[in-house]
Amino acid sequence: MVSLNLCTDQLLVLLAPERVAGLEFLARDPSLSFVAARATQLPAVRADAEAVLRLHPDLVLAGKYGAQTTVALLRQRGVRVVQVDQPESFGAIETQVVQVAQLLGVEARGAALVAGMRMRLAGLPHAARGRAMFWEAGGWTAGPGSLADAALLAAGWQDAGTGGRIGLEGLLKAKPDLLVTETAPDFPSIATDLAWHPALRGLARRTVPPALLICGGPFSVRAAEILAR
Repeated sequence: MVSLNLCTDQLLVLLAPERVAGLEFLARDPSLSFVAARATQLPAVRADAEAVLRLHPDLVLAGKYGAQTTVALLRQRGVRVVQVDQPESFGAIETQVVQVAQLLGVEARGAALVAGMRMRLAGLPHAARGRAMFWEAGGWTAGPGSLADAALLAAGWQDAGTGGRIGLEGLLKAKPDLLVTETAPDFPSIATDLAWHPALRGLARRTVPPALLICGGPFSVRAAEILAR
């Protein structure tokens, strides 16, 4: 079995690592992938049709939008390809885990992951906390309907983001009770350095590793737990 997408990589590693014939190389990057340590022990493959065909996979998992040329070529050659959406809520994560587990024939593993996620969500404090804003590189905010929004709500925060871009001045005017930023990258840029501007020192802050929210998975509960501290 082969995966051509960072998010399906992680589902495959969590549900059926013994069946992995190839993962995308990004799965090995700990700044992006929750399963990076395990992925380094599994084979990787380039997301091109020739490389994938050499592995003779019985199933290829892919995202809805990436590697479209490769997906089309594989289907032309008779390879079974299943494209998976990106869930933007914990309910959608549950549904996806169950569906993919059924696809892979590992229903019990999927049920265990869902049960663990539900238990951790139920254990979060439910008191209202105020307004919080996810502020990403370049001043982009998370907004309603996003996975980051779901993590904030699960932790008891009201999402002050809009899904649009808010500059430094706009952020200071918004005065959120909590500023949520991504963990500082190993290779910063002007866009990422904005989150550490001296003018923001007076704001309460949480940092969330990007790997928890780039893809929706059972591990995304950890973001809500960080926000609920």
